[in-house]
Parts: sequence; C-alpha cells; structure tokens
Amino acid sequence: MEKEQVHADSNSNSNDERPGPRTSRSRRKFKASNMSFIEMVEMVDILKRTDYDGKPGPYPNPNVRKAKIMTKVVKSLHRNFGVRRSKNQLRKRWSDLKLREHDQYRKIKRVLQKSLWAQ
Repeated sequence: MEKEQVHADSNSNSNDERPGPRTSRSRRKFKASNMSFIEMVEMVDILKRTDYDGKPGPYPNPNVRKAKIMTKVVKSLHRNFGVRRSKNQLRKRWSDLKLREHDQYRKIKRVLQKSLWAQ
C-alpha cells in the first residue's frame, strides 16, 4: 500500500516540474478572436488567386493542394498581421463567408476588384 502512495507522489512531483502541458500552449497559440476585415481580404485574395475551390479533375491530389494553399494563407496572415490562425479556423471562415455571409463576401470581392484596377 505504501509503495503505491510513494509511486503516486513521485508522479505528481514529476508533473509539477514540467513547464506546463503542451495542449494548453497549443490552444493559446491559435486563440479564437474575430477576424478583421483586412485579414479576410488577404485570405480571400490568396484563395481566389490560387483557385482554392478549383474544379476537380486536373489536380492529382486536391487535398494536398488545398492544404498547401491554406499553409500559404496561414503564413501570410502571420507575416502581415502578426496573428496565428489554424488551417481549420481559416477553412471554416472561408466556408462561412461563401455560404452564410454573402454581403461580407461581396464587399471583400469589391475591395479586391478595386485594388486590381488601381494597379
């Protein structure tokens, strides 16, 4: 009986010495905050330019292709705005824009068209 208690105590001590569980750090890394309009414009610009929702057929592996594109979006948002967002967060935001937030999506497309004309 005493051996089990000693063993349990040694486990709790070793856990206390670690800097903290990694899961909490990874959750904090991608803290969910509202996405600013300019971030959405950047995301939509990249996804449109790279034909993220391209028709299936000519691409040998569309899932890998889409994952690479989403990685570009993640890196671009971090580089330009200093925000870290997961691929899943961005994928869901993109889906919501297209399916639920038509007005917002139209505004973003309008901004992108104007920026194209300005170039």
